[in-house]
Amino acid sequence: MTDRMQSQRFELKYLISEETALRVRDFVQSYLSLDEYSACQPHLAYPVHSLYLDSDTLKTYWDTINGNRNRFKLRLRFYDAAPDLPVYFEVKRRVNNCILKQRASVRQSLAPEMLRGFLPSMEQLLNASPKALVAMQTFLGLMAQIQAKPKVHIAYLREAYANDPGTVRVTMDRAVRAEPNLQGVLRAQMEHPHYAFTPLVILELKFTDRFPHWFGELVRVFHVMQRGAAKYCASVQAIGDGPLKTIFPVIPEEEVSIVG
Repeated sequence: MTDRMQSQRFELKYLISEETALRVRDFVQSYLSLDEYSACQPHLAYPVHSLYLDSDTLKTYWDTINGNRNRFKLRLRFYDAAPDLPVYFEVKRRVNNCILKQRASVRQSLAPEMLRGFLPSMEQLLNASPKALVAMQTFLGLMAQIQAKPKVHIAYLREAYANDPGTVRVTMDRAVRAEPNLQGVLRAQMEHPHYAFTPLVILELKFTDRFPHWFGELVRVFHVMQRGAAKYCASVQAIGDGPLKTIFPVIPEEEVSIVG
């Protein structure tokens, strides 16, 4: 999968019904085109997988819940599980609505070494560049700083639209599901998935420069209200409420909040 991620962008999130999502689809197609991965799928959506890392005290989870201004998440992003396919090591920071991302990719067969703290050589990086090497160094540095380990595998189906420069993007994510993954083994299947947000759809409006005027029109036409929808936090909460809750620290009910 081609790496077209913007290093800095704004993301606005909304939770909408499936009925509204189908109407949003028609609206968005007047301005954007299906991205190349959605276009080749029978239901216009492709699978996305993320393995989130966190400390044993779930530092990045609580930083998000508490709305800490300088917070980050560590995750491995992949789209199918196979040793020769790429996995992206991502650092995702949020400052208000601005998202800052760094990422570097290696073959999935090398992921266990990276999770043990080994820095890949330039030759081992699939997107070999000084920028990618710095991204991997940052990831490993933060991982060591908070003693982060694999915690949760999250998967969903993404329907995506974008303009040609890639400066404006709209995504709708469905069937968000998760299960604990403490071993760090990358896999596409789940044995006991816990669902978050179902039956709602996560709508995200993303842009890198000026707020597109038609985003405002979309919000008005469909009467949607911006809100947080952090997949990692919602997934930890879903798992914590189930039979696997002993894996994670107890989450007080008054603290439960789906935030961005």
